Amino acid sequence: MKKISSLISAAVCFAAVSTVSFSAVAADTDKVYGTMNIPYADFYAAELRNDVPVDAVSSATVTKWKANATGHMGDDGKWVNGGISAGTFNAAAENGGGKILGVTYPVEIAKSDLEALSDKFGFTELAEKPAAYKPVTVENGKASFGKLVDTDGEETLSGEMTVTGISNYGDYQINVKGYPANCDIYGVIVKTKEGTDYGMRALENIWRNGAISWGAGVKEKEVHGNVLSSEHYKSSQGQTITEVTFITLSGYSTLSGQNGYLPLKFAETLNINNGKAGSGSVTFDNSAFPADYKIKGEVSDGFSVSGNTVSYNNVLPGSYTLTVSDENGKYSNIRGSFTLSTEDIPVKYSDGKLVKADGASDADAANYLKNITAVTVGDKKYNSGRRGVTVIDSKTGEIKLDAKSGDNAVFDGSGNYKLTVEATGYDKPLDFEIKPQSADTTTTSAQAATAKTTTSKSKTTASKTTGTSSSPKTGVNGAALPLSFLALAGISAVALRKKKD
Repeated sequence: MKKISSLISAAVCFAAVSTVSFSAVAADTDKVYGTMNIPYADFYAAELRNDVPVDAVSSATVTKWKANATGHMGDDGKWVNGGISAGTFNAAAENGGGKILGVTYPVEIAKSDLEALSDKFGFTELAEKPAAYKPVTVENGKASFGKLVDTDGEETLSGEMTVTGISNYGDYQINVKGYPANCDIYGVIVKTKEGTDYGMRALENIWRNGAISWGAGVKEKEVHGNVLSSEHYKSSQGQTITEVTFITLSGYSTLSGQNGYLPLKFAETLNINNGKAGSGSVTFDNSAFPADYKIKGEVSDGFSVSGNTVSYNNVLPGSYTLTVSDENGKYSNIRGSFTLSTEDIPVKYSDGKLVKADGASDADAANYLKNITAVTVGDKKYNSGRRGVTVIDSKTGEIKLDAKSGDNAVFDGSGNYKLTVEATGYDKPLDFEIKPQSADTTTTSAQAATAKTTTSKSKTTASKTTGTSSSPKTGVNGAALPLSFLALAGISAVALRKKKD
């Protein structure tokens, strides 16, 4: 590949701000080199066949828009990534979010033009001529930024591109293999067979690992809640991508010869009715589907789709995703989620963990554990999941007495707790209490008018479990066993009595 050495030198010259005079840098010419804060609209103006300007990027996040540190080549010769918005400049906003306004990129400008500019765009002189730069001209005190000059010639990338019309980050997403990895990406241009180009921006469009996404007017917000600015990209629907060009400090790097069709969009998501677990059917709203959309639906094993009806047989409770595609390939796939639920609670508390309830199967219990969404301990609720708190192990059912939320312990060490467990697909919560000072273990059910009490053999610990089940599938929750994690307290009490005697 071209530019490995030039990329390193470009990064070095970009980071080094010269202390020499303009005349020394210009080398007997009137041209000087430096960096300017170039707004996206100006940066892309001379690069694109697109009449709609490229906006700044709004961000509702507190820190991501500030993450504009540039990357560098480490002492070991490996590239060290900068921030996720490397090479950009930004402005704060009153609500704690901010805007990425554009990129800080090398320019070439006549000394006389620079002096005539009232707004110098944060010009900072460079020690030497960069490998790539934007030529700047000035008329009536206003700067215009020309097409990028790539002194080392455009790099041809070898790789491939995939396109999807389903993304958390926009209406379309492309993933490029073979993208320029050992450098910061300052811009991306997506070119189509129909003759329109699209300029991409950090954070909203350009992500790491060759992932690029954008809104085309259907999806209003991306997954984190940031509003998508789609005006520049609306015309991309139905077009076919032929080239993707990356702009780095070393110039252009282009992946050509692509054939990535952007299927037409008509809705962001499907509206699907919920249903009862087991066997049955649910329907989805297909009223917005174009007349020539030929529906093909897919969920998972145990499901079938005909028209706008999803049928299923012997399916466990939980959340499911329906993907509908157009067999003609003209329109984008569309997805929606639905929940199949039950009033059964197929687990009970026993000896420090949740185990299968009487009459429930191992599969029932395992399904419940993996669908746990939240656990309330006392009066504090802890959400489960990747960014949540694991109070109950989703595989073993063990109560994690050492669980922490940040630096705070979930359990205070008293051994006296009331827990409420919520799980997707299970209509009623599971409640149980841990009471070390009591000798009784009690289980109650909605099926019984009175509580059933079983006395523990050890007489040292007990728990109270409340299930709300009315289904014969899982049955009545059985009596809970003594708590193993409190057994030590009972042993200590016996030892203390012996010592006093």
